Amino acid sequence: MIKLYQVDAFTDEPFAGNPAAVCLLDRPRSDAWMQAVAAEMNLSETAFLLPQDDAYSLRWFTPAVEVDLCGHATLASAHVLDRDFVSFATRSGDLPVTRDADGIHLDFPALAPEPASVPAGLAEALGSDSFVSLRSRFDHLCVFASAQDVLDLQPDFGRLHAVDARGVIATAPGGRHDFVSRFFAPQAGIHEDPVTGSAHCVLAPYWCQRLGRPALVGYQASARGGAVAVRWEGGHRVILTGRAVTVMQGELTLKACSAVPNV
Repeated sequence: MIKLYQVDAFTDEPFAGNPAAVCLLDRPRSDAWMQAVAAEMNLSETAFLLPQDDAYSLRWFTPAVEVDLCGHATLASAHVLDRDFVSFATRSGDLPVTRDADGIHLDFPALAPEPASVPAGLAEALGSDSFVSLRSRFDHLCVFASAQDVLDLQPDFGRLHAVDARGVIATAPGGRHDFVSRFFAPQAGIHEDPVTGSAHCVLAPYWCQRLGRPALVGYQASARGGAVAVRWEGGHRVILTGRAVTVMQGELTLKACSAVPNV
């Protein structure tokens, strides 16, 4: 049997934040099998963990594709392992994670955005051209004047799917929080992600530099919503801090474990 958990990340209460599945593998599994499990879970991300010396191999799959970086499923994985320190070997390098009374701290790459032209079709997909346009390694960043501008967005996801980017981050100065954001990723099989750690690898450098402070708190204003504390001091790494809650746990059956050929 393979243990499987569902965890709400970037929240301290159930049914909020961003749900992720965490699968504790007993041995290496094929890409096709992991993709099938992720599609079955039908959450924005499913994390697959495999012990590897003193660390864990960690891979992330949406219901449609494997991704290079995911914050909330990493937070969920660390929560399930329940250790003061763990290191994950991933497609984005080694990701150290620590845990203390203040929460779970993810040491992630900083993905500082650069000014960029507006991709074809983006303004039409968002229904607005009133934003400053930037680009990071994976995503396009749209900076609006007010939080209400971000909240009011009703994207055309068919058009947004055609935009050349993994996802689109919409952000603006916040009220109770330092900044707000939303994240749309139809190319990855996710119309709107509830709370996106990897997007905050982009948002942290942008807002810390703009506001002149190394530590901020952002709020991702999805229907579920969630807060992410960020720290960026001008280097190549960013610290993302949050909490998580286990809402479900179980096991994959032996039949499910061997359902996909070449496992």
